[in-house]
Parts: sequence; structure tokens; C-alpha cells
Amino acid sequence: MTKWFNTAGPCQLDIHYTLSTSERLPELRRLIEQRNYFVIHAPRQTSKTTAMLTLAQELTASGKYTAVLLSLEVGAVFPHEPGTAERGILDEWKQSVKFHLPANLQPTTWPEVNTGSQIGTFLSTWATDSPLPLVVFLDEIDALSDETLISVLRQLRSGYPRRPQGFPQCVALIGMRDVRDYKVASGGTDRLNTSSPFNIKVRSLTLSNFTLEDVKSLYEEHTAATGQIFTPEATEHAYYLTQGQPWLVNALAKEVTEYLAEDVNIAITVDLIDEAKDILIQRQDTHLDSLAERLREDRVKGIIQPMLAGEELGNVPDDDLRYVLDLGLCKRDRGGGLQIANPIYKEVFPKTLANVTIASLTSVQPTWLTSEVLNVKKEVIKIAQNMVNSGQRIKRK
Repeated sequence: MTKWFNTAGPCQLDIHYTLSTSERLPELRRLIEQRNYFVIHAPRQTSKTTAMLTLAQELTASGKYTAVLLSLEVGAVFPHEPGTAERGILDEWKQSVKFHLPANLQPTTWPEVNTGSQIGTFLSTWATDSPLPLVVFLDEIDALSDETLISVLRQLRSGYPRRPQGFPQCVALIGMRDVRDYKVASGGTDRLNTSSPFNIKVRSLTLSNFTLEDVKSLYEEHTAATGQIFTPEATEHAYYLTQGQPWLVNALAKEVTEYLAEDVNIAITVDLIDEAKDILIQRQDTHLDSLAERLREDRVKGIIQPMLAGEELGNVPDDDLRYVLDLGLCKRDRGGGLQIANPIYKEVFPKTLANVTIASLTSVQPTWLTSEVLNVKKEVIKIAQNMVNSGQRIKRK
């Protein structure tokens, strides 16, 4: 069957090129065997869901575990109604386990109990009835917030001592952020700022970007399937531009192989990779467009803007530094300093921030402004737009 590079949702192994989860997170099987609970956090579109879905399938196929990936996302719209959120989550789980697990490993009972304990009671009942140790990967945990989030975390912590006979042997929380950055409106902040509600975790792991060898392996899958080659220089250039960010790695290859060089007899060169890069930036696909949302956050903008302007960061809270690292917007250089995560982001961020500034300027129309001041404002907007179009940076004074 023909395979493709994937840029939308979890990979499906029969139609998408993909890399082994075990190679990217080799310690996971040991953590599972040790009956540990842990957290995996990484930016969006870094193959978290694909990796954990694949691992669940491998664990179940081994005959040693009942393993499944379940999503909490449907509960996100009920942050202050834990009971309603739990019912929605459990309804979603019914469909997921029917699809992902053989009949003999599916739960036989879906107990109806009081609000605030439905998730924990279900997991406890399933673990007790399951013929094999139960392993559950909970995806999109940080989509939950406030009372619903705290309720779910506390139910997991409450059941932890009963593992593996009376609760899952292993639970992994999967999301963009570590536990301390989960969203909850309390104590004058919008973050937990503590791991206390899930202090049973033994590790917080991050799914790192692809290495150069990973990119080579992924692109070689296409070569093996079609005969179309990526020149060594093209592969290295793709890695340089993306620094291994999985969505960008796949997006460049998808643009080149499906549109710019659809003929498999055409070798993929550096020039084609550069052309694909320019198209992605101009088109502002979902991944790049979503960066604008993050750059509007004050704690993010307060770091990215000075970096782009060549200014010192000043006294930035450690939590904020960790936040931009967790989101994949920045990375540490060899000396421990902070830098923009990859050359593509370096090109996208100034334009995005300039467009946000332009949008805010055009929305300001106070009645006290004179025609002279309005003309100055229009000229500022015109200059900013010209700078964006020419790729120049807008520096703060």
C-alpha cells in the first residue's frame, strides 16, 4: 500500500511513514514494568499521540498487558462540572476501547457512581476484572482545567496504592505541559504551580525532536517505497531548517514529494527543500498559524520579543523559561543559553509579532485623536507592513 508523510493527527501505520516509539522513548517499558505513573509532555504535533498509540498496540500485542490510549479532551468544555465531564469522557472511552482492544480485553462493566469518582471507579473495576495488568495512557490531560482537572488527578492518586490488582499498573498523563503548568484558576494564578495533585509521578519525560539520524530514517522509508531519493545535502538541510521538529520535518517532505517533485524520478535537492519551506511559511499551515496564539501570551511575548530584538531578557521567572521550552518555541544552546527553536520559527516569529502589533494599531480609534496624529499612525502601520514584507525585524525601544 502507498504511504505518505503525515501532517494531520496521529499516524496510521499502514499509510504513513513513521518512526519507532521504543527508539524515541526507550525507558518507557522499564517504567511500565516497575508499575510507575509518569508524565509525557511535549509541544503539539511532535508525534506524542502517535508514539503512545503505537506503544499501546505493541504492549497489547505482546500478550503481557491490556494497554490503551484514551483521550480526556471531551471533558474540556466542562471545567466547573466534574460530573458532566466524567460522563462525557466515559462515553468517549467506550467507543475507543471497542475500536482499539479485542473483545476479551474490553471492560465488562461500566459502573454508574456518584459525581467525582466515576473515572476512578471505572478504572478500578476494569483493572480488577482484566485478565492482564492494565496500562492506560491518558491523552490531552491539559485540555482539562479547574475543578474537573483536580478531580481527575485526585482520583488517579487515590487509586494508585491499589495497583496492579485494583487499579491500572501504569498510568501516563500526556499533554503539552508538565503537571505544574496545568490550568486551574486558584491562588491568584492560572496554573497549578505544583505537582501535588499528581505527586505519585516518578518521572516527567519529554518527547524530543527527531535527530538527524531520525530524519534520515524517515526519508529513507520514502526512498525504499518509491525509489525517489533525498540527496544527503537535502536531508541535512531539512534537519537544519527544522532542527528535527516532527511536524516541520514531515511537512517539508510532504510538500516536496506530493507537489514540487511528484515524479519519483526527480531527486529531492536543497533547492526543493528551500522552496517547500517558503511555501509553508507563506501558507501559514495549522502548525505555524497556531504559533500566533502562543505569541500573544504575555509570558511568551516577554521572552520572544527581546530575543528577536537582540536585547537581554532581564529577570524572567524560571517557570516562564521552562514554559517556552516545553512549548517547543525555544531551546537551550550548548552553553545553556536560550535561542529560538529552529530557523523556520526564526523567520515566522518576527512576522507574526509584527502582524499582531499591526492588528492592535488598526483597532485603536480614540475620538481624541487629531487628523495629524491619525496620519502618523497610518504611516507607522505602513512602515511596519513594509518591514514584514521585506523580512526585517521590528525592534522595541
